[in-house]
Formats: sequence, structure tokens, C-alpha cells
Amino acid sequence: MPELPEVEIARRNLVHWLDGRRVVRAEADDSRVFRGARREDFASLQGRLVSLERRGKYLLFTFEGGRGLLAHLGMTGRFVRRPEGAVVPYSRARFHLDSGDVIHFADSRLFGRMEPCAASRLHELEAVKELGRDPLADGLTAEQLREVVGDSRQELKVALMDQGRVTGLGNIHAAEALYRAGLHPARKPATLTEAEWQRLADAIHASITFGLEEQQGEEPAYLEDGAENRFLVYGRAGTPCAQCGTTVESFAQGGRTTHCCPHCQPKHPGRKPPDGRGKRGARRR
Repeated sequence: MPELPEVEIARRNLVHWLDGRRVVRAEADDSRVFRGARREDFASLQGRLVSLERRGKYLLFTFEGGRGLLAHLGMTGRFVRRPEGAVVPYSRARFHLDSGDVIHFADSRLFGRMEPCAASRLHELEAVKELGRDPLADGLTAEQLREVVGDSRQELKVALMDQGRVTGLGNIHAAEALYRAGLHPARKPATLTEAEWQRLADAIHASITFGLEEQQGEEPAYLEDGAENRFLVYGRAGTPCAQCGTTVESFAQGGRTTHCCPHCQPKHPGRKPPDGRGKRGARRR
């Protein structure tokens, strides 16, 4: 599932592709990407892009004439730019530009979403109104993080993935942030100390920065099948922790697979780790 860094890179690419250009024709196929919306309204999206905002995992387009579009990449959606006439597999909607290029929204599994509407209504859509604090767009201090997450009775990682609390974090970057902060995913928010909230806020920003740096370019592929896993803990179950050498574990949490190092992320802080863990083979990040 694309998370904040992936969607932000998509936003930056789209702004670059549409800068100084005009959409001369917009067209869409009949697919569930437009569930609850009219494809005919998508066809009215012409002219220049006025602004493109990201809120969490959503993109909010504003075009000339007060026309707007809400877009969500879903699990497999992506925007790609190709010359006119090029075939793009699973292309569901297209912006034809005055440059001769075409911007395709390709989505093989149809979990993405397109909802054209008046630009003035974008922030009034329920999907947008329900979003919590955006770490990149709004900023996120330790105090703000504790304010939006600290009262949750859910386990810490599940609470971080609640889009009504902190928007944009998903399974990957929540796990990475907790590893960087040295916090077990199953801790309860109420147990965190002031210092731990600070570490977690810093770690969230560090994980997002990593994601942005890894995905520079028009078609980043670091999340695709066969790509090298450059994450610190996500997807590394059964392998040695890069920090201490302990075997990384995985378990089900909130319907998702969670990864963590039992030594670097103790579930019960203050307890002595099992003998032999973290003593040898350690490497610093």
C-alpha cells in the first residue's frame, strides 16, 4: 500500500509534468476506480493545474475553472507519463497534455480511487475531513504526537496507522519508525515516557525522509517485487538485526504483519534481555 513518501513523490512528479502544460483532454475507462463518481465529470478536467496538495495518502488536484479531483493510489495505483500512443497496461484514466505526452493512472487491482468534484469541495469530502495530522504537511512534534496518539487504547503501531490520528503512515513506515525509536509495536501509548515520545516523533520524520530519498525519480521501484529491501526492519523476519544481531521477528497485529527486533525493541522496558541476545555480531546503522 503506498504510504506518505510514495504519494508525496507522485505529487512532486505530477507537479513537474504539468508545470506550464495544459490538459487538452481527459478520459477514463469504465472501472470501479470511479465508484461513487461520474466519469463524465473527469472528462471536464481540462486546462492548467492550479495546485496539487497531498493530505496523507490522498492527492487533491485543482484545475482552472474551479474543477477538482480527489485521487488515492490504493494498493497498486500509480501515475506514469508516456508519449501519445504508448500502451500502458492497466491504464484506467488519462490526461492528454498539449506537449503530446499522456499522464496515465494505471492500477492493476483497481483499489485506487478517483473522485472529480468542484475544487471548493475537496476539503469538505468525508475522506479528507476525517484525516488526522500530516507529519510532512503539518509538522509533528513529540507533544503533538502524544496529543493525537497518547489517549489511544490500541497497541502503539495500530494507533500510529489510524489515519484519523496520524495520516500517511502505513504498515511499513510505522514499523520502521518504531524500530528507529527502539519501541515495541505492542506497547500501549499510555506507557511511553516523554523521552520515548521524542524519539518516536524524530523516528517518524527520519523514516519519511528515508522514503522520500529512496524514491527520487519518475518511476521509483524500491517497493516492487524483486527490488532490494533497504528497510531496517520491515520484511526482515528471520534475519539478523542490523543493530544487534538478534533475529528479527514478525507477528500479526491489527490484521497486518509486524516486524520488530525483540532486543532493540523490548516489550517490557527495563527488563534484562535474554542471555546472548544483542551481545555479538552487532553493527551500527
